[in-house]
Amino acid sequence: MDMLYLLIGIVLGGTATGVAFFYYYKSTNPLKPEEIRQLESERAALQIAQKLAEGKLANLQEESSSLRNEIRMERELNHRTSIALATRTEELKNLNQRLHEQKTDLESLQEKFQNQFKNLANEILEEKTKKFTDQNKINLGEILTPLREKIIEFERKVESTNKESIERNSALKEQIIGLRELNLQITKEAENLTKALKGESKTRGNWGEYMLESILEKSGLAKGEQYEVQVSMTNPEGRRLQPDVVVRLPAQKNIIIDSKVSLNAYERYCNADVAGQRELEIKNHLLSIRSHIKGLSEKNYQAMYQIGSLDFVLLFMPIEPAFSLAVQHDTELFLDAYDRNIVIVSPSTLIATLRTIASIWRQENQNKHALEIARQGGQLYDKFVAFTEDLMSVGKNLDTTSKSYQEAMKKLSDGRDNLIRKTERLKELGAKSTKFIDQNLLGSANE
Repeated sequence: MDMLYLLIGIVLGGTATGVAFFYYYKSTNPLKPEEIRQLESERAALQIAQKLAEGKLANLQEESSSLRNEIRMERELNHRTSIALATRTEELKNLNQRLHEQKTDLESLQEKFQNQFKNLANEILEEKTKKFTDQNKINLGEILTPLREKIIEFERKVESTNKESIERNSALKEQIIGLRELNLQITKEAENLTKALKGESKTRGNWGEYMLESILEKSGLAKGEQYEVQVSMTNPEGRRLQPDVVVRLPAQKNIIIDSKVSLNAYERYCNADVAGQRELEIKNHLLSIRSHIKGLSEKNYQAMYQIGSLDFVLLFMPIEPAFSLAVQHDTELFLDAYDRNIVIVSPSTLIATLRTIASIWRQENQNKHALEIARQGGQLYDKFVAFTEDLMSVGKNLDTTSKSYQEAMKKLSDGRDNLIRKTERLKELGAKSTKFIDQNLLGSANE
């Protein structure tokens, strides 16, 4: 680039020198008309060369400025990317640390909570054995047994939720590993793809069905629960339809996947040796896809009340190059299909879509578990409130058990980590309840 600038400078300098010499020579030595015309012609040529050189210089300066801007933008992008990666890494590290700390605290709380309840129940039963009548023993057992069962069930639910949280945090790593394995599988299947393209039409059809089934198996969705194949149904006009795959979504919604698009023209394109024949088969390939889009749109799966389909249908093309070739030579194809409520997907985009749906299902199940924990917690809270009410009633009505009653109340409300305070904490954390612990007990527990 510097050498080019030097050459341009030499040309410009030579031009200026030639012009100056011309005027000087003209003023001191009269020239013949032929010489004057020749010199004028040379001067014009030099001026043109000068303008061209100036234009090239301006272009080179503009290109140099553009390259510098691009380099600067790339550096800024790399810097921002590095910062974002470091931030995400630190967030993941902090999240894992908090998760570990919460798990440790929860296990400690569970153990302490269980031991305190167990000790309380045992001591009450031992102290009341000699003083209560058989009927009183039965009544007390009816109170404590359901409470103990609810506590054990609640602990099991909390442990299950904690395990699901750990699995959710490691889901990203598992998906990355799964995608890497899927890429290796696709590489191995590329050789089979070549054979399928050159085989019979039945072989090509089986290849498309195999690719779709393979992607569904790797998506994390459960067959028969979250997706079904070859579902037979009838539309409002009485026409029998059989979509290739129906993918279930939460809230009674579904997505239809169709894989019946013909790739015969693409096969002929791959086998063609003449440029003209290849161009013809590209046009036939696009016509085949557009014809299938039109037919698929006319089936109007969205209007079928039996499946509650979304507003679009996925048209699966099992061969990535066939999809790329169509989009490359018809830039309006994807948008035209979308206008007909059809979304064209390839193996790579379909697996990403199905993985997203699987993630939605996992989140839906976790939300259901959380609601169940809240419901169980509310029942536990109500049982505990009933237990405290019965215990207070026993204390008021049995003068002979006053001392035992006072000892039991101390276990409930005395000390920093008494049972009432811990149980009230369950309600503060979101446990659903329709009852309240007696205010006198709360007051004594918080003193």
